[in-house]
Amino acid sequence: MTAELVVLLVVVVTALAFDFTNGFHDTGNAMATSIATGALRPKVAVALSATLNLIGAFLSVEVAATVAKGVVNLGTVSGEDLLLIVFAGLVGGILWNLATWLFGMPSSSSHALFGGLIGAAIASIGMNGVEWGGVMGKVILPALLAPVVAALVAAVGTKLIYRITHAVPDDTKSKGFRIGQVGTASLVSLAHGTNDAQKTMGVIFLALVAHGSISPDADMPFWVKLSCAVAIALGTYLGGWRIIRTLGKGLVEISAPQGMAAESSSAAIILTSSHLGLPLSTTHVATGSILGTGLGRRGAEVRWGVAGRMAVAWLITLPSAGIVGAICWAIAHLIGGLPGVLVVFALLIGLSVVMYLRSRQEPIDPSNVNAEWDGGLTPAAETPFAGSDADADADHTTTRNT
Repeated sequence: MTAELVVLLVVVVTALAFDFTNGFHDTGNAMATSIATGALRPKVAVALSATLNLIGAFLSVEVAATVAKGVVNLGTVSGEDLLLIVFAGLVGGILWNLATWLFGMPSSSSHALFGGLIGAAIASIGMNGVEWGGVMGKVILPALLAPVVAALVAAVGTKLIYRITHAVPDDTKSKGFRIGQVGTASLVSLAHGTNDAQKTMGVIFLALVAHGSISPDADMPFWVKLSCAVAIALGTYLGGWRIIRTLGKGLVEISAPQGMAAESSSAAIILTSSHLGLPLSTTHVATGSILGTGLGRRGAEVRWGVAGRMAVAWLITLPSAGIVGAICWAIAHLIGGLPGVLVVFALLIGLSVVMYLRSRQEPIDPSNVNAEWDGGLTPAAETPFAGSDADADADHTTTRNT
């Protein structure tokens, strides 16, 4: 086995690890509102979401093509140099995902990945190593528009729902919309698979091109589709309870009609972006939709402090992941070859373990994910969710009050 093949294998494993973190980081985008309103039990919700993410990953490869050919300028780099850029970018994306997971901030996994790749490409080649036209048109612009459009659509949908059903008794209304939420949340999960799983497929495709295993014009190999679909589904099943809690309880006190409006808005926008090949941040869409339901319901409480912290996390995701990606590239390049890659991989494992151990101190899990929001992520007093298993497997995430 050659050193170059070992590097390729490390890159593929790292890509699937990113896909796994993407799964549990984004579970809340589909299921947070259904869990918050009681439409689905927590563990049933993540199992359903994982299954539909797995299916959705096979439905489209348009986004994968954008990631593979629209971020790094393939005309300026190839071979081992491109492999190193891809590897460093993935490490930057994973570490940012884990850091925001630790603090319960629903930031964009997509932008973490793109930021890592951009930072590593700039460190390696310079500014001409990035396809800036593709980044601006298919990453930055959608990131600015998506949450605004999602909020507007969800706000209008919420207003219409309450206006149309104003004469329906509250109990009947809540029960009906909880049933509807099962369908809309399922659609968001399916849509998430068509968008987010594709990003890792695109990265692995880049690595295979760099290694010379396939040509840039080749079709996406089936094993790449399958492995990415399974990785994101497994991550989704893990739960990501901390981010589910922030989206479901921390942003808006949400009711079943609002939940259905948010999920319908998110699904429509994500599916449209997947069809157009736009690697949209599903986190931005879901958060904008939830915020929009608060704006669309008279008297609803919107926690603007939490929303503001989310906005800050969104703004710094690309540059922060880019800095980490650039540093990782510099370390690997300085040491050189396979040893450099292995050192950075060891650093990734070490930092991941540190964040995991920190998360074990105050876990958020199915038993307390729906506890009342008391100014911070960690509940002041544990309140088991009705009907959930208090001894259920924990997500083992934590943070100080945010």
